Amino acid sequence: MEIRQLHYFLTVAEELHFRRAAERLHIVQSAVSQQVRRLERELGVDLFDRSTRTVRLTEAGRRLLPHAREVLAAQSRARAAMDELRGEAAATLRLGTSEGLGDRLETVLAEFARLAPLAQLELVTAPQPDRLRAVRSGELDATLLRGERLEPGLELLPLWQDTLVAGLPARHDLAVRGEINLAELAGLPLRLATMERNPALHQLMLRCCREAGFEPVLGPEFTTAQDTLATIGFGKPSWTVFYASHARQLPVPGVVFRPLRNPTPVLRTCLAVRPDPPRAELRALIEACNAVDTAGSTAPPERARTAEQPA
Repeated sequence: MEIRQLHYFLTVAEELHFRRAAERLHIVQSAVSQQVRRLERELGVDLFDRSTRTVRLTEAGRRLLPHAREVLAAQSRARAAMDELRGEAAATLRLGTSEGLGDRLETVLAEFARLAPLAQLELVTAPQPDRLRAVRSGELDATLLRGERLEPGLELLPLWQDTLVAGLPARHDLAVRGEINLAELAGLPLRLATMERNPALHQLMLRCCREAGFEPVLGPEFTTAQDTLATIGFGKPSWTVFYASHARQLPVPGVVFRPLRNPTPVLRTCLAVRPDPPRAELRALIEACNAVDTAGSTAPPERARTAEQPA
């Protein structure tokens, strides 16, 4: 039994006329008659009494009628559900996120919800190379990315800049300072993510230290924020850097965060997208990212060292 056969049967039952049923279905009358006959043979009953002048439902036809309507209604509901699913998928945006976004991510989410209230924003966490590959393949619509550079096949839209602050032991002599000259940290091991994990941040801090007149002593690798800060606070003295927007959300016992100067490290965040014309939801995301307030996030230009500046 085919859905098509039930559809033809129901149309004839409503019209009680094969020609009018065929016209309503936009097919030839012979096709309607053929499919109804096949249905009757499969069921082993006559569904219509046919004469040269009239077509009437048989008892079998009358009993089949509500079931046919139920099947076709279920098909309609199934199609509607799939249409709704496609609509939801079209209105879902998948955004790759970067570590240390802090309260900036909250601002992006709130602004996107205001600009596109019917859309859903799905956040995806993955290593940076994986996120870039996913944007190129279409698995992600966009990803937030630290540092400005060329990425083949992608367009990088510059967004805000983040100041980096030093995280150091609260017991250290420098912890009492309101801000710290970078050169004063020369003798303290610096904990950074590896070049492979975070090339923009790693290169920036090496350049800043060299500009301050010293080659940094690299301590153990920065692993997670929790583990690294716990070690800095209560283990062998060392220091690391955090984005200021992230550090504001990290009250950690034994660790203080202090601004850096001479130079002040500053890192740009970009939104990596494919160079295709953006759909409405992606335009809303771009606008939401551009709405992030950067007031106070960067040092004066003449004293700041940014990731895009040459060494």
